[in-house]
Amino acid sequence: MKQQLAHIALVVNDYDEAIAIYTQKLHFAFIEDTVLSPEKRWVIVTPPGNKGCGLLLAKAATDEQRSRIGNQTGGRVFLFLYTNNFDCDYKNFLKNGVKIARPPVTQPYGKVVVL
Repeated sequence: MKQQLAHIALVVNDYDEAIAIYTQKLHFAFIEDTVLSPEKRWVIVTPPGNKGCGLLLAKAATDEQRSRIGNQTGGRVFLFLYTNNFDCDYKNFLKNGVKIARPPVTQPYGKVVVL
């Protein structure tokens, strides 16, 4: 048996706003945008060069879902993004106005920044 994660749903306020943030500020690849209904789209983005799991940007449809935007894990880190050039990516985050929640620190396993 072989299994792998295909997509991780991320609740967002607005499809186009989320697409812009992920593609323009974080330089993710825009993979798919399929209209499923007047209210629902299937939107996938992935980090550049990613061959595996993508983010499914899911527009909040209820007040309960909207209350989870930006805090889907109760304050814990939600996603971990590995890079082959931390310093370059960090400079791009700053240049693109990405909100930095915790500045970079060096840990035994590498450099870390919380966005």
